[in-house]
Amino acid sequence: MNPKEHIKIIQPTSGWQLIDFKELWRYKDLLYFLTLRGIKARYAQSILGVAWAIIQPLFTTLVFTVVFGNLAKVDSDGIPYVLFSYLALWPWNYFSGTLTESANSLIQNANMITKVYFPRMVLPLSSILSKLLDFIIAFVVVIGMMIYFKVVPGWGLLVVPLLIIQLLMCSLGVGMTLSAMAVKYRDVKHALTFVVQLLLYAAPVVYSTNAVPETYQKYYILNPMVGVIEGFRAAFLNRPMPWEWIWPGSIVALVLFVFGMMYFRRMERIFADVA
Repeated sequence: MNPKEHIKIIQPTSGWQLIDFKELWRYKDLLYFLTLRGIKARYAQSILGVAWAIIQPLFTTLVFTVVFGNLAKVDSDGIPYVLFSYLALWPWNYFSGTLTESANSLIQNANMITKVYFPRMVLPLSSILSKLLDFIIAFVVVIGMMIYFKVVPGWGLLVVPLLIIQLLMCSLGVGMTLSAMAVKYRDVKHALTFVVQLLLYAAPVVYSTNAVPETYQKYYILNPMVGVIEGFRAAFLNRPMPWEWIWPGSIVALVLFVFGMMYFRRMERIFADVA
C-alpha cells in the first residue's frame, strides 16, 4: 500500500469561502467533547452548579420588575411585568452569553490552534452549544410562572422551534464574526461587555415593541432579537404571532449567519499566527 495515499496536504484558505460541512462533520466528536468540557468548566467547584442558570435571569427579572415595572411604570401590554420581562430575558441571556463565550473561544484555546489541525469553527460552535443547557434549564422558571399566573399557551408554541433557529442563526453569525475579530483585535474582548449592555436596551426586553414610535419601527424590527423576543411572548402568552416583526429579523439573522461563516473562513488562515 502506498503511504502517500493517506497523506493529506492542508492548505491555507484564501478569499471568501463557505464552511466545509463534511469536514466539520468528521470532527463531530471533538465538537461534542469541547461542548461537554465547556459545560463542566462553567460549573466546576460551584456549590449551586446549574442552579445559576435559573438564579441569574430570575434575579435580573426581579430587579427589572421593581425598577421598570413598579417605579418607572413601563407598559407591559397588560401582562404581569415579571412574566413579561422573564420571557424576554430567557432568549436574551442565551444570545448575550454566546457572544461573550464565542468571542473569547479562540483566544482561550490558542495552544490547540498552534499545535494541531482541526476546523477552527469547532471552538465558537462548542461555546454556543454549551450555553444551550442554561437555556433549557431556564425554561423551568417559565413553566412555574405560567402555572402561577394561570396562563395557558396556544398553538403559537409550534412556532417556537422556528424562533429558536432564528436565535441560533443570529448567535452563530455574530459569535463567529466576533471570535474571528477578537484574535486580531484584542479590543473586542474589552468592548464586548459594554456593547452587550447597550444591546440589551436596543431589544424589547424591559419594554414592548409597541412602545417604539411607528416612524422608527421599520428600522427597529431589523434587529433579529426583536422578532425572537416578541415571538416568545406571543407563543407562551397565547397572543397573535407578530409575523410583521419576525420575518424582517429572520432575513437579517440569515445574512448575519452567512456573513459570519464566510468572514470566519477568510480570517482562519491567520489564527495560528496571531493567537
